[in-house]
Amino acid sequence: MTLAPPRPTAPTSTPSARFPWAGLIAIAVATFLSISGEMLPTGLLPEMSADLGVTESSIGLLVSVFAFTVVLTSTGLTHLTRRLPRHLIVVGLIVVLAISAGLTAIAPTYELVLASRVLGGLAHGMFWAIGGAYAGHLVPRAQVGRALAVAMSGGTLAFVLGVPLGTALGQALGWREAFGILAGLMALGAVFVYKFLPPVGRGTAHESTPEPVTDAVPTLVDGTAPPTGAAVRRRRALPKPSVLGVVLSCVITAVFMIGHYSFFTYITPYLVRSTGVPEQGLAGWLFAFGIAGAVGLGMVGWFLGARPRVSIPIGVAVVGLAVTGMLLFEGMLVPSLVAFVLWGVTFGALPPLFQTRMLQVAPERMRDLASAFYTTGFNAGIGGGALIGALVLDGSGLDSLPVLYIVVAAVVLVAVLASDRLLARRSAGRVA
Repeated sequence: MTLAPPRPTAPTSTPSARFPWAGLIAIAVATFLSISGEMLPTGLLPEMSADLGVTESSIGLLVSVFAFTVVLTSTGLTHLTRRLPRHLIVVGLIVVLAISAGLTAIAPTYELVLASRVLGGLAHGMFWAIGGAYAGHLVPRAQVGRALAVAMSGGTLAFVLGVPLGTALGQALGWREAFGILAGLMALGAVFVYKFLPPVGRGTAHESTPEPVTDAVPTLVDGTAPPTGAAVRRRRALPKPSVLGVVLSCVITAVFMIGHYSFFTYITPYLVRSTGVPEQGLAGWLFAFGIAGAVGLGMVGWFLGARPRVSIPIGVAVVGLAVTGMLLFEGMLVPSLVAFVLWGVTFGALPPLFQTRMLQVAPERMRDLASAFYTTGFNAGIGGGALIGALVLDGSGLDSLPVLYIVVAAVVLVAVLASDRLLARRSAGRVA
């Protein structure tokens, strides 16, 4: 091992190490609005069902249609628009979401509501394909978990404020008014994002720019630096980027979302009929779930995001235990609320953890495409879960939904442990 002369020290002021709070908060605002529009029907199943003259499972299928539109179009649309400015695309997508929500508010029939949801799904899919990668472009790879925790906090806030407030507004004013108010907020959100989200180009992730050299470091004759203890530990903590890692991450996420949304899409009737929550208390329970999710998201930004390989299996296991508690404590409000809140904490943490893991294993040049695949898997899970939940609801009844979720959580736990072991072995082999 022959050492070459030390390289000269580079200026320390070249790249800014400042964390891009304004841009990430702008993404969080867009995420909040997008998720609120997607999930609002789950809190207004009875009102929409009565007004449109269809069953509650049919209203639940509005979530499926929205999600399957994302699945079928997000990757293709992201590819077709790959040369367009990302900043303007994000703003335009929020405008389309506002139009979709406005059309839902005034649609006189179920079929037209369905069509407005398809329009919203087209925009939602592209936004999620671009949004996660956008956050990754703003920070170095080591800060991806923290950046996603901030950017995706809007999704948790949608459960904290968007869905509960939308539910309360729908019960007080009518479900159409709730969608109309959401459309207005989306229009304002487009202006906010246009102003505060910094533009980025394709392939501008921080990893593509070498870190500044602040000390003279001896290098090998081939120009590479000898691995230090910190570098070796970092390699062990972060798996080598690979297409296989992206595929496994997307599949596992999709399966987990199937389990979650097969139950959560119909959580309103379950809480009222099986748990015994009064209808006037639904918004409070959903608010508690959202607050719990915010706590889980904060834990990702604080410490869980740095170790998704450990945090994800623990989170999946806790979700299974929490839903088991809801099933066992049916009719008992206090213990059911405790289990519901625990479920909220873990679910608030898991989506950003899944996405952090995916971006960590995604090769830099395919980050946008990897995010599109992830969005496809995520929404395939949402749509598939809502569809399967509708079939189970009509066939076996409400109490079968948590059982299905528990089974899926067990399968996902095994898959997470097996895939992490496989990726760790492949990474060790490449490092060696």
